[in-house]
Amino acid sequence: MIAIDDLVVELDVEAGVVRAIDALALTIERGETFALVGESGCGKSMTALALMRLLPENGHVAAGHVRVGGEDVLDLPEAAMRGVRGGRIGMIFQEPATSLNPVMKVGAQIVEAIEAHTALRGAAARARALEWLRRVGIPEPERRIDDYPFRMSGGQKQRVMIAMALAAEPDFLVADEPTTALDVTIQAQILELLKDLQREQRMGLMLITHDLAVVAGMAQRVALMYAGQIVEVAPADEFFAAPKHPYAQALLRALPGASRRDTPLEAIAGTVPPLTGRFAGCRFVERCAQAMPHCATTPPALRALDARRQVRCLLYEPGAVPTRRAAASVPSDRPDAAARDNRADAAPEDSPLADAPLLDVQSLGVRFPVRSGLLQRVHGHFDAVRDVSFSIARGQTLALVGESGCGKTTTGKAIVQLLRGVAVTEGRALLDGRDVFALQGPALLAARREVQIIFQDPFASLDPRMRVFELLEEGLQSLHPALDARARRERIEAITAQVGLRRDALERHPHEFSGGQRQRIAIARALAVQPRLIVCDEPTSALDVSVQAQILNLLRELQRDTGVSYLFITHNIGVVEYIADQVAVMQRGLIEEIGSIERVLGAPQTDYTRTLLAAVPRIALPSV
Repeated sequence: MIAIDDLVVELDVEAGVVRAIDALALTIERGETFALVGESGCGKSMTALALMRLLPENGHVAAGHVRVGGEDVLDLPEAAMRGVRGGRIGMIFQEPATSLNPVMKVGAQIVEAIEAHTALRGAAARARALEWLRRVGIPEPERRIDDYPFRMSGGQKQRVMIAMALAAEPDFLVADEPTTALDVTIQAQILELLKDLQREQRMGLMLITHDLAVVAGMAQRVALMYAGQIVEVAPADEFFAAPKHPYAQALLRALPGASRRDTPLEAIAGTVPPLTGRFAGCRFVERCAQAMPHCATTPPALRALDARRQVRCLLYEPGAVPTRRAAASVPSDRPDAAARDNRADAAPEDSPLADAPLLDVQSLGVRFPVRSGLLQRVHGHFDAVRDVSFSIARGQTLALVGESGCGKTTTGKAIVQLLRGVAVTEGRALLDGRDVFALQGPALLAARREVQIIFQDPFASLDPRMRVFELLEEGLQSLHPALDARARRERIEAITAQVGLRRDALERHPHEFSGGQRQRIAIARALAVQPRLIVCDEPTSALDVSVQAQILNLLRELQRDTGVSYLFITHNIGVVEYIADQVAVMQRGLIEEIGSIERVLGAPQTDYTRTLLAAVPRIALPSV
């Protein structure tokens, strides 16, 4: 159904020409699920945009063909291409917050897509939109169809995007991280919906994701990309049972889980190399634990191992002698002992606060006003969080899990004092015995230095007009005014290396990065001011497996060295098993169950928790 031949995509940037995709070739059959996986910046999303002819203004196809049903879409006029997009090929974009029109109701946006690509109009189109909102799991679809995107959680916006892409029932669907912002129960529902549509309509699916467990449960074939090239293609079961490329083996070793809780994850050192120049040899050589001397000078070809498998690696050339070197460690600039001892916020061991929880939340409630009418008058309130209580000890991590819209993010924002003037907050949140809800002026500023947040959507939380260095420096200037310019730069460069970004990233703007790279910037911004408590709102949801391992290792290392505590909001149970000490399960604004990881995940007491855990995709990992 789709054939991509020798595709080359180039981007014109200040540093030169970036060859984002280099001689890519793949085919996808009708009714097949084909997974494209790899690190952020490898070219996965660029492949999808090239297929849809939606490249950015500075991008162009330099060579190759993209055939859909035998017709080369690269030769079509734009008017004809509009019929291909949405009608023959639907697309679920990676960032729903920036893909949805903020001034249009979500129902109107879905109706617009239906009327553009089907014969339905008016009430019939609205009924179809309502049906799709119900099918993708939007609660109270009759009411939410007239909501604006900002009134929805990240997961709900993602479901709206999925409904919009599927409403026209395309022949082929490109899904770019379709379940990134979804909790496990809705993810299972969406994936089952996609499977049903494939059976009913023989719809082809290109699944772009970093969630290897989803790939294992969905895909028939897998292609692994690295630095603009495909480095391995294999049937999904063979890929996970016996990966061939060293990069694939390293990815599977980086997956978090309960079995790896006591040791650092095997993160892949370094980052994807810049694509502005030509490569003399293998693009993975600097990060490969099995590199041979000639790997740096001989570019490997995509070699067929059999009729079903291909790999781009010199280890599989005749006469190759594999070696193994110690894997390079991820750059780490730990605060030295003097810096830790000089932290003004550290509680002395004999202090009465030493044994008290760092954060003690008591009967937290958050009520949002419900407005309607032309003048948007308040006619009621919606209780987003009700009677929530928990505590977090120094140097401990509490994971907050639950379905999208259950109140997890609202709880985190209330603690960080981001809902003042927006919602009515009840109860208390004691930080070292001080109620942060009652703080004002200098006392509130001091609390902001101690409590930071990593937002779920990095694109929406980063100022697009500021360079990365300015974004990271802004918090230091405001919350650590005693640091001079040199000290600020040194700290920023150290934290940039820790989160796996190259130093040249500091002079670029957020729009020049992939989604996963933007998330690393957001994490660096929170870590730079050295807080005592970080509210992590889905901090790894936009990250690929290797970078996720780097970030989880970094968060645990910082916790060990500085005693920082985390409120970790996530839907990734594997991450919870690896990093958390306790877990709280939320549903509809209430905590259903709270306790240690071993008790809640090993012997859940409520039906909701059991349902949540049953929906978690699992993957059997090989010993690689």
